[in-house]
Amino acid sequence: MKHSLLSLALAFSSLNFYAQDKKIAEDCFQKADYKCAEEQYSKLAQTEKIQKLQSEYYNNLGTAQRRLGKTTSAFKSYESALKANPMSAAVYANLGSIHGQKGNKQAAITYLNQGLQLEPENADMYLTRAKVYENLGKKDLAAKDLNQILTFAPDNIYARTGLANLKKNSGDLEGALKDYNQLISEKPESLLYSGRGDVYFKLKKNKEALADVNKAIAIDPKFAQAHVNKALILFETAKPKEACASLDKAVSLGYEKPLLLEQYAKCEIKK
Repeated sequence: MKHSLLSLALAFSSLNFYAQDKKIAEDCFQKADYKCAEEQYSKLAQTEKIQKLQSEYYNNLGTAQRRLGKTTSAFKSYESALKANPMSAAVYANLGSIHGQKGNKQAAITYLNQGLQLEPENADMYLTRAKVYENLGKKDLAAKDLNQILTFAPDNIYARTGLANLKKNSGDLEGALKDYNQLISEKPESLLYSGRGDVYFKLKKNKEALADVNKAIAIDPKFAQAHVNKALILFETAKPKEACASLDKAVSLGYEKPLLLEQYAKCEIKK
């Protein structure tokens, strides 16, 4: 009886230990301390015996590594996550996203297609696939994916802004501006002001562009894309010091630094 009670006590102690480690990892990630998150999720992934949980930890580990610019390590972590749980839509989403960013568009689409078979109403995967299609010049397929989201999530702001951005990237800046004005009139959010700021920037209306990204940051100071957009405007208006500070802020908030190499090159030139 004593042996049974001791075993039970040890089991509860072990569960509490893992729960604490998971909480530490989650807190690190929440605070954008990705080095800490990487260390904690690595420990969790290597010691976890339940494959579904192990997959979750490897997946989070990959994302922390991705934020740190460790792309090769992130690939390996995502692949370990998929091996531990081949039925994880979240892992397929991340593999699709990272392949898309690294230029392997076909691999990205393959992973995203597999993920969508598991979760046919996963808006994030449709958004990622739409971006890949757009980069491939298949704007009709990109629009189809964005409109598909609206069939099951009609108020999805990312799908609606995605459609506006398709117009913007196709050169229909006035059409994109009209769409953003409509969206902002319905619900003034950080994402929308940042997006409209980018349209103004492309229209060479830097004053209006800067006003919009500042509104976006005022609404949500942790919105990394708004800080990137602000940096682009500041570079254009010959304020490189402030622009580089905005880039640093975006990276501190989780924006992947490898995606900003072209912009950071301007910071190096000014040193």
